[in-house]
Amino acid sequence: MLLVIDAGNTNVVFAIFNGKKLLGQWRISTDARRTADEYGVWLTQVLEHANIRPQKITGAVLASVVPQALFDLRQLTKRYFHTELMVIGDPRLKLKLGIGVKIDNPAEVGADRLVNAFAAWKRYKKALIVVDFGTGTTFDVVSAKGDYIGGVIAPGINLSLDALHKAAAKLPNVAIQPPAKVIGTNTIGAMQSGIYYGYVGLIEGICARIKKEYGAKMTVIATGGLASLYAKASPVIEHLEPDLTILGLKELYEMNSR
Repeated sequence: MLLVIDAGNTNVVFAIFNGKKLLGQWRISTDARRTADEYGVWLTQVLEHANIRPQKITGAVLASVVPQALFDLRQLTKRYFHTELMVIGDPRLKLKLGIGVKIDNPAEVGADRLVNAFAAWKRYKKALIVVDFGTGTTFDVVSAKGDYIGGVIAPGINLSLDALHKAAAKLPNVAIQPPAKVIGTNTIGAMQSGIYYGYVGLIEGICARIKKEYGAKMTVIATGGLASLYAKASPVIEHLEPDLTILGLKELYEMNSR
C-alpha cells in the first residue's frame, strides 16, 4: 500500500492506494505548527475506521507548498509507517518528473503544479490547460510535446470571498453556489453572482488568452476542491479530474521506484 500526501496551503490531503485501487482519501486543515504525533494519532485513527492497517503501508510520497510542514510529515512516515518519504521537488533526490520544465526558473514552480501537469499529460497526451481550484486559482500550461511551459496564478475563490467579507463591514460571508440569476436583488444574491460568474468570466477569459498566445488547439482540464461546481458552468472546461494530484503523485512514485 502507498500513502500519498498533498500538502496545500489550506488542507493536507492523505490518500491510500492498494496497487491501482484508491482505498480512500482524507483531509485535515493545514497548520505548520502541527506535529508528527498530531498527524500520526489522527491519521491512524482515520485508517482504523476505514479498516486499513498502517502496517500494510510500504511507501509514501509527498508534494508540498508548505515548507514548514515538511519536517513533521517526514517524521510522520518514519515514526508511524516505518518508511521514507519521497518528496517531489526535492533536488537531492533527482527524481524524474515525466515532463520537461521549460520556464525561467524551474525551482519556483510548486510541486503540486508539476504533478498536475504530469498527470494531465499522461492521460491526454496533447496541449493542455490545467485549472486548479485551490487556495489560488492556477492555470498550468503543457505543450503538445509534453513540456510544462508556464501558467497563471489568480487569487482563489474562497480567498477572494473572504477578503471581500473582511474589507467591507456590511457584506456578509456567503456560500459559494450558483445563484438563481445573474442580477442579484439582495446583498447575498449579488455577492454570490459576483463570485460565481466573476470566476466563470476569469476562467473563460484567461483560457481564451492562453489559447490565442499558444496558437493551437488546447484541452482544458479542471481539478481541485471547487472544480465540479465550475465545470458545470462553462463549456470551456472539457474534463473534470478531481483526483488529478493524488493520482499524479502515485504515478510519479511508481516511476521513480523502478
